Amino acid sequence: MDKIAILDFGGQYAHLIANRIRRLGVYSEIRDCDTAAEELKEYKGLILSGGPQSVYDEGAPKCDINIFNLGIPILGICYGLHIMIQSLGGKVMPGKIKEYGKTTLKVLNKQDIFEGLSDAETVWMSHGDEAAGLPEGFEKTASTEPCVNAGIANFAKKLYAIQFHPEVTHTINGNKILENFLNICDAKKEWNLDFFIEKEIAAIKDKVGNKKVFMLISGGVDSTVAYSLIQNAIGTKNTYGLFVDTGFIRLHEREEVEEAYKKASIENVHFFYAADKFFGALKEVYDPETKRKIIGDKFIEIQKIIADELKLNPEEWLLGQGTIYPDTIETGGTRHADKIKTHHNRVEQIRQLIEAGKIIEPLTQLYKDEVREVGTKLGLPDSIVWRHPFPGPGLAVRCLCADKIDYPENHEALEQEINDFIAKYKLTGKILPIKSVGVQGDARTYKHPFLLAMHKDTNRDWDMLETVSTEITNRFGSINRVLLKLHPRGIVSMNVKPGYLTKERIELLQRADFRVTQFIKYHKNYKDIWQFPTVLLPLSLNDKHGECIVLRPVNSEEAMTANFYRMQWKWVDELTEGFRELPEIDGVFYDITNKPPATIEWE
Repeated sequence: MDKIAILDFGGQYAHLIANRIRRLGVYSEIRDCDTAAEELKEYKGLILSGGPQSVYDEGAPKCDINIFNLGIPILGICYGLHIMIQSLGGKVMPGKIKEYGKTTLKVLNKQDIFEGLSDAETVWMSHGDEAAGLPEGFEKTASTEPCVNAGIANFAKKLYAIQFHPEVTHTINGNKILENFLNICDAKKEWNLDFFIEKEIAAIKDKVGNKKVFMLISGGVDSTVAYSLIQNAIGTKNTYGLFVDTGFIRLHEREEVEEAYKKASIENVHFFYAADKFFGALKEVYDPETKRKIIGDKFIEIQKIIADELKLNPEEWLLGQGTIYPDTIETGGTRHADKIKTHHNRVEQIRQLIEAGKIIEPLTQLYKDEVREVGTKLGLPDSIVWRHPFPGPGLAVRCLCADKIDYPENHEALEQEINDFIAKYKLTGKILPIKSVGVQGDARTYKHPFLLAMHKDTNRDWDMLETVSTEITNRFGSINRVLLKLHPRGIVSMNVKPGYLTKERIELLQRADFRVTQFIKYHKNYKDIWQFPTVLLPLSLNDKHGECIVLRPVNSEEAMTANFYRMQWKWVDELTEGFRELPEIDGVFYDITNKPPATIEWE
């Protein structure tokens, strides 16, 4: 079978490249970036991934320079462009403007990888450095306004490099670029998800042997598909599913999961109430990473309690998980990747079990779109396959905690500078005194959101708002997320309302989340929205004593990139009006940030 190798320099999208290549029908494999050229001769082509570092950083990942003499086509993406240029004698420097998000690419040469494209293409950028000088034999093939060498090529040697990311869905013709590269490689299209299912079932049987599998399941598509795949491989009697009510699940979640599993004939699933244990462990915890680690450890503790009650011999059981690839890459799952956030299924205890060979995770190489396709092929109903993604820690990572005001340095001057910049759009705004997690240039950020307020005569235009959001996060380094204030109107005063994870706060968030879910189901656009987090912020406005709600609907396919969802304005108004009925809610905001620079979840 023909193969393409992706050399992994730690980019958030390294496995997304592999995903796209496989979706185009060609088998792909991830290899360490410094794999010896001799070991790569068997591949039809190489792709150099992005990465979170600068090529000039101490300890920055390198490649074997001899790969460029193998005589096979090579495509460098983002950091891959930088490493190609540096390795072959060119020059890389920090760009005058860092680019995060959509931009327009001017295609200057439509040979090879740009064959069939338009003169102007919408592409997705996430970079700080850029090519300042090209190696001998290379020419410029594409540009953006801030980045002159956004595409380069040495046509004679079939070496190509691009600054943008063709693997993300936001690069409109990204798949065409990758398919062009596969054609240059003359790679046969022989891979599909039927092949994956057949191969994975055989792998599960081989790994489990005569043991059994104990699995924590949430009712979401990932854990359900993984559990179903494992049951297909080793049978119902050899599996034990456990749904843990952490206290952070959605309103009526347990009842809905039980009903869905009955309809899907998913058997041997048991339910355990553990809310008091989780709330107790998280008392007076504010840091998002600490919250995630505590939750992950508590899941393992509960698993051990149940295993002891059932007298399960640890030598006879493996622990199953529904981990998919975004969970692993955001936790720094590859050698050079930056940790964005620790997922509950990647805490230290889980890592130790993985190293001991006691974990089975059949979906770790797949993305959400592929998991859904596998679920459909396994015969699972749409009510499970198309359920909105929900994080393992649940509402705990949608309920932000704070014990004091936290502004960036010189925030008043910075706020004025941003307001001067956006005045042309008839907008004003404030920096929020809290932080959220983001991902910029393949690295984790923990920075401040900026809250926009419209003037009475400002046009409500999603295109304009997306432009403003992108410009703010690209231009102002202390900001990684932009919000639109829906309620109340006008400029407001704000204070942090100290709070950690309490039952009262989670119950408020459960009611708000339920209201949102019922609203989009009623208006029949549940499937139009990929995910709709509802976030509770510990902010009180105008000297009141409530908190604020953030609406965060997004569209995505694989969770590595996302666009904020453009809801009809009449529905925005209707949903906002409903929240004004809740006395505990002081303000309602709408998150208008794409990923990158913001993550889908706030923590």
